[in-house]
Amino acid sequence: MKDSLLSKDGTRKLLASLISIFIGLMVGAIVVTIVGFSKDSIGPAGVWDGVRLIFGGLFATGRDAAGSLTWGFNSTAWGNMLFRATPVIMTGLSVAVAFKTGLFNIGAPGQYLMGTMATLMLALGIPSDVVPAGLIWVIAFLGGMLAGALWGAVPGMLKAFLNINEVLACIMTNWLAANIVTWAFDVSNFKNVVESTKTGYIYKTSFNGVQTPNLGLDILFPNSQVNGGILIAVIIALLVYVIMNKTILGYQLKACGANRHAARYAGINDKGSIVLSMAIAGSLAGGGAALYWLSGNTEFFWSTYQTLPAAGFNGIPVALLAANNPIGVVFTGIFMAMLDIVGQNLTGFTAYNEYITDVIIAVIVYLSAFSLVIQMWLTGKSKASKAQPQKPNDETQKGGEQA
Repeated sequence: MKDSLLSKDGTRKLLASLISIFIGLMVGAIVVTIVGFSKDSIGPAGVWDGVRLIFGGLFATGRDAAGSLTWGFNSTAWGNMLFRATPVIMTGLSVAVAFKTGLFNIGAPGQYLMGTMATLMLALGIPSDVVPAGLIWVIAFLGGMLAGALWGAVPGMLKAFLNINEVLACIMTNWLAANIVTWAFDVSNFKNVVESTKTGYIYKTSFNGVQTPNLGLDILFPNSQVNGGILIAVIIALLVYVIMNKTILGYQLKACGANRHAARYAGINDKGSIVLSMAIAGSLAGGGAALYWLSGNTEFFWSTYQTLPAAGFNGIPVALLAANNPIGVVFTGIFMAMLDIVGQNLTGFTAYNEYITDVIIAVIVYLSAFSLVIQMWLTGKSKASKAQPQKPNDETQKGGEQA
């Protein structure tokens, strides 16, 4: 039974992801322990609290009068987790689609930024007293996806027609996008001048009456930022799964990714498939930015040239942990957002500072890459088990003697 489970590709991928997550959490607990015992201000009690928060921080609600951690359902933490998972799910889908077609889309941050620019300018630039706010939301969302698609198509065209490595092209377009977006908002009228201390920020889309409806999630998770964007992201993940696994288009894209020259011999337009796959990947990253900023409760800091958005890069470990499965991306995206909330609770409820939190999260994120190594180890273990000669049972021996 065990051998038959390991022989299944899907089972090996799931086990590899779960083992990677467990190893990452264990490393995080070890880091917390070492730091805790090396600082007198933390001590054994603080270390124990830190370890518990690593594994169950999503359920932490605070501290009681005696100073002990309290546990339970934290609606704010759960709602914020789903809110933060929304863009990561979308960028994870972006990376996963490109991986499925044989491409490495490291350009999700730039596509995310271009989607941010188009979404905010459309959401804030179209007057809501002339056009209904709901229609503006749709226009801004589609505009963000289109901007991401166009920006994603650039490295796709460079790869298809000039055979330039998509990783190099994506890195170039990432920083181009960062500077273009910075310049565009610097000369625009969308900077927040109402609050004098926030002139480096762009207005929230709710300033124009445009924001994603809560769809009842605010009742389930009160006092949080959650909205209907998470449901839209899940629906898009299902659509991506259907397109990639149940349609001719998905088959053509994956065939081109498996062997570009064989696909061309079979009559598939390999150049068009490469450009289209990167455009689809870009549209998903841009859509992630649109869902995040259209929430109406988040402000965009426009001086983006100093750094690239983490949501774009976080899509890489999300896709790796999910083995590029669009349905799996939903769960791994939520897991990554959970780590973010756990880090906040670790900083807020213990004496560990934010830098330790960043180290722990970084270790867990980068260990997700080991899922591929673990898959190969499980595959080798399954093959070795099959190669062992099977010992005949007693009934088989008796039957042979009677014959």
